[in-house]
Amino acid sequence: MAVLVVQPCHAQCVEFTDRARQVDLDTFVKSPSSLLERLRNDKEKLKFQLASYIATNPAILPSVQTLITESTSSDRSAIGGALRLAEARCTSTKPDAARKIKEFTQRVGDLAVQAGYSAAGEDSTGAQLATRDKNTKQPGRSGDLIEGEWKTKLANPFKPLPIPR
Repeated sequence: MAVLVVQPCHAQCVEFTDRARQVDLDTFVKSPSSLLERLRNDKEKLKFQLASYIATNPAILPSVQTLITESTSSDRSAIGGALRLAEARCTSTKPDAARKIKEFTQRVGDLAVQAGYSAAGEDSTGAQLATRDKNTKQPGRSGDLIEGEWKTKLANPFKPLPIPR
């Protein structure tokens, strides 16, 4: 019985608080199209919900294949984005799961899924660059007219601008 408890936890890429509920996963595995029916006309929610499912348990990829065959082209793009998000979430904790997600996406061969996958990759790299180091102080904007700890001193409008690194 202890072995059964350890194996499902081993497959998950995310922390306990970020995991999808098991009931939702079971429902998705039994009927993948139920996700499309529930999140009709909301591609962003579809993308993030499916990414949560895949990151929680990458073994549901066969159900994702079924979902792709039952979905429209715009839904497939959101599914591709979900695959990319799930891969990104799994990269640091479970590299093997991330590799399987990437290989699955390449095997699908659907252009809409590939487009959504690529577009989500472009979005996430920009976000990663923006949040790469949260502890570093951002340089002042060129239009700041007030400076100092309490923003009470007038700034020198002629001082040279800081060069970004």
